Amino acid sequence: MTELQRLLLACDEQLKQGRQCALATVVQVEGSAYRRPGARMLITDTGQLTGTISGGCLEGDARRRALKVMQQGKPEIVIYDSLDLDDDLEQGAQLGCQGLVHVLIEPVETGDKAMELLRVAADANEPAVLTTFLKRQQPEDNSGAVMLVTAGAIFTQSELNKQLEALLTIEARQALARGQSVVQSLSIDGEEIEIFFENLKPAPQLTIYGAGNDVQPLLKLAVNLGWKVNIVDGRANLVTPERFPGAANLRCVKVGELEQGVDSFGFAVLMSHNYIYDLAVLKALINKPSVQYIGILGPKKKKDRMLDDLHNEGHIIPSGFVDKVFGPVGLNIGAEAAEEIAVAIMAELVTIRNGHPAGFLRDLDGPIHKPESVIAYAAR
Repeated sequence: MTELQRLLLACDEQLKQGRQCALATVVQVEGSAYRRPGARMLITDTGQLTGTISGGCLEGDARRRALKVMQQGKPEIVIYDSLDLDDDLEQGAQLGCQGLVHVLIEPVETGDKAMELLRVAADANEPAVLTTFLKRQQPEDNSGAVMLVTAGAIFTQSELNKQLEALLTIEARQALARGQSVVQSLSIDGEEIEIFFENLKPAPQLTIYGAGNDVQPLLKLAVNLGWKVNIVDGRANLVTPERFPGAANLRCVKVGELEQGVDSFGFAVLMSHNYIYDLAVLKALINKPSVQYIGILGPKKKKDRMLDDLHNEGHIIPSGFVDKVFGPVGLNIGAEAAEEIAVAIMAELVTIRNGHPAGFLRDLDGPIHKPESVIAYAAR
């Protein structure tokens, strides 16, 4: 379950119990911060928190402000400033991050349009952009989240005039193509509007080919990180819900069925401890260009032998295929036990998915993350 899915579930439960709720969302970061734009936290009128918007520095002040937002029924944007280390701030005091964090705090009710759009995004299997009004000269019109855009669909929860809807769609699709969130100030018919275009990524999918005991810690870790995990193995007695709780799908696929039985997208890890089975999986993945990564458990000689066998059997290896095959699988952290190996594998998967080189952060010269939110201006 992803962080967003956990938050939506908590929101549903709290509203059913008659609790008042507010949603705090990081919409912009300037400089360094613990969480990036899109981080969310649900606050109830009893002070219960689900999710985080910082490492713990902002939560107390955000909770106090959320109670005010619930009482007044109006959203508020709060800017937390930690650029001045000598400034003893009362709000989120002494963050030490040297950055500005802009947080939108808005009341949440049953059937709330923002939550409904987030629910659509959480259930989607493709990237989406959520469009949220942060500031309008006419705040009574279309405040909060109003639109969700995917590559092939548009979802709205508010009535928008045709010109505004067309402009928002164009800007949202551009944000979707960039893969980055952005805060933009747009001038439309003389009205200045500040909008948050938030990129929402679907839960990454991992298919593990193998059902041994060493798969269990990898499954647990991946699920805790919000990945959707499928387990595939040829041994029916091992592919069971009792052995792999939390798996999205469990499939028994024999060697001869793998050509049609492999998943055609996401990430794949081959760890059946059966060379013939792993080779058959690798063979079936040759013509699956949407599979981003293939990890092979075992020594480098095993990976090299498998690729040689495919070549000797006359298979045409597409350009770029070998580059996405990683064997041995995992980062070099000296892992030995199954739990440590799971950490090494997941660290590599996260590295590949996020497009970040692995290494010690202390050796990094520059920011950890690419800027996710910038202010741009466009006149219409």
